[in-house]
Amino acid sequence: MEISKTEREKMTNGEPFLTNDPQLMEDKKNARILCSRFNNSPEDESMRSALLKELLGQCGEKIAVKPPFHCDYGYNIFVGDDFFMNFDCVFLDAAPIRIGAHCMIGPKTCIYAIGHPLEAELRREKIGIPKPVTIGDNVWIGGGVTILPGVTIGDNTVIAAASVVTKSFPDNVVIAGNPARIIKQIEG
Repeated sequence: MEISKTEREKMTNGEPFLTNDPQLMEDKKNARILCSRFNNSPEDESMRSALLKELLGQCGEKIAVKPPFHCDYGYNIFVGDDFFMNFDCVFLDAAPIRIGAHCMIGPKTCIYAIGHPLEAELRREKIGIPKPVTIGDNVWIGGGVTILPGVTIGDNTVIAAASVVTKSFPDNVVIAGNPARIIKQIEG
């Protein structure tokens, strides 16, 4: 006898899921409460760090996130050591968003780990399609970048401001544009 999965289990396993599931809506509510507390907190790095450790799935050492920051769940975001994220970033974390060590993210950057079906009927049913986003070590993401579902960014890569990243890229490159493309190899 097959036991049916919860919508959260489907989401976590990368399967299509109902975005309006009551438990997932409660999870989103909790994440929004923590984000609000973080965004309205005083300039106290220890308090902000504690809130991030409560919100995120994993939080490395020596991290700095400038409010406001918004996410769907928080528990699907994993951040390495020595991480900096500037103002006004949005992470839609239905699938895991993994960010390596020594990364910097510019303001107004959006990372989306969820998509929706092309078929209107399925969209009306509130189906989400989770696809993880993975960002390697030593990555610098410029301001206003959008990273779409299912993308992997290699180590030491630089993403120019205002780029839209629609596919994966290797280590040691500079990418830019909409859609982003390799404009330079990084030597050394």
